[in-house]
Amino acid sequence: MNAAISSVATLPNLPLSVRVPRETEWADEPMSPIGRIMEDLDVYIVVVMGLGKPVNLPVFRAGIETELLARFPRFRSVQVMEFGKPRWVQTTVNVDDHIIVPRLDPAAVACDPEKAVEDYVSSLSMLPMDRSRPLWEFHFLDIPTSEATSTTVLRLHHSIGDGASVMTLLMASSLSTADPTRLPAMPPPPKRTGPIYQRRPRPPLSSGEALLAWVWSYLVLGWNTLVDGVLLLATMLFLSDPRTLFTRADGGSSKSHRHMRFLHRSLSLDDVKLVKTAMNCTINDVLVGVTSSALSQYYFRKSGDINTKEICLRSFLLVNTRTVSSRQTYVTKVEAGNKLSSLICPFHIALHDDPLQHVRNAKRLMRRKKSSLEVMLTQVVGEFLVKYFYVKIGSFFLRLFMTRTTIMLSNIVGPAEHITLCGHPVAFMATSVYGQPQALTVHYLNYGNTVKVVLAVDDAQFSDCHQLLDDFVESMMLIKDATNFRTLKSIRFD
Repeated sequence: MNAAISSVATLPNLPLSVRVPRETEWADEPMSPIGRIMEDLDVYIVVVMGLGKPVNLPVFRAGIETELLARFPRFRSVQVMEFGKPRWVQTTVNVDDHIIVPRLDPAAVACDPEKAVEDYVSSLSMLPMDRSRPLWEFHFLDIPTSEATSTTVLRLHHSIGDGASVMTLLMASSLSTADPTRLPAMPPPPKRTGPIYQRRPRPPLSSGEALLAWVWSYLVLGWNTLVDGVLLLATMLFLSDPRTLFTRADGGSSKSHRHMRFLHRSLSLDDVKLVKTAMNCTINDVLVGVTSSALSQYYFRKSGDINTKEICLRSFLLVNTRTVSSRQTYVTKVEAGNKLSSLICPFHIALHDDPLQHVRNAKRLMRRKKSSLEVMLTQVVGEFLVKYFYVKIGSFFLRLFMTRTTIMLSNIVGPAEHITLCGHPVAFMATSVYGQPQALTVHYLNYGNTVKVVLAVDDAQFSDCHQLLDDFVESMMLIKDATNFRTLKSIRFD
């Protein structure tokens, strides 16, 4: 552990705790197939929240009790094995057991508070959790940084829920900072109801060309699904990305946790939307293009490779499979658990004269993925393996997909405006995970008018990880400038 961390303060044993009513104390439910895989892989979620004022621990602690615990039964549950299968069983919760206030080295904090906070958050990737208690905890760092007055870190096991359910919980348990009398505004509803693919309604039989186009779309859907299914099978058997400096040094063979460093930087959501509108694509397309551009800059600068023109790599992209976005119903229900699937999304390491080429490539590849049932296929196969064979089989194949692709990529939609959580205004949010076999994981999180790019990097492998983070910011600026130039050029010629 870093020298900045000297010890952890033990809170007084105050009489504030949560006890589940006796009639429901032993109510339990089975763990979902994806949750069981996350349990076997031992993956954790880390949510870093910068606060707009110093930590008032009694107020925040009371908010945890009245809001988070009351809304989220998994925060009141422990894992119990029954006939070889894990179940969630509700139990008595002492809030103090889940609140940690570390004592950091004052000299390290005074020298560089940003690094002191970063080092502490990164150290969590090597600290175990007490499995006799519900697997979540809050860490409080009352240290001013450039972005916040203080910081709190929520760490929880991924078997409790995925990023979408955790974000829904935080929104449901908070108030609008601009107007504390109301709940925060919900993100705009999604245009689609499914995770990727949405069924197209059949046009009238008399419509002619429209009916042919409808039939053709299903033929394309079937062909793309077949191709993606074959590529998934090939990845399970032998197909692997070429080794690059992004590949984990040991190939992901070690199952033990490695020291991960969590970095984050803010991008302007307005800039992302500007590119989205100009390129007639989605926000996800823009962010995938930014990722491709940033990794390309880092690769060619770090490797010094001047002969390679293009390298095709693949990302392991997580997808929320909830049919109707739970963000739209978070006031009445917080949906727990893991409802995730995945797809393998290609991206290119290349130097383009036009930075917008990265976005064009991302748009083309993502449009192709939307004409496929790969997400549904992956989900069905994963749940089938866990349900009818053994959880070790499901986690083995998921680990294969991760080790044979290069990075993990995810985008989470957060609150549409700034929120106040447990009496504390939240200046920023940054979400990531650890326990996965990749050396590099990229998360994007929309919060208010910003998009946080969050990197989880193998600390031993990426000694210059802050330069990699700078490449994301620079890539967004280059793509935005290229968009403005393209717009001005089109106006001039018009």
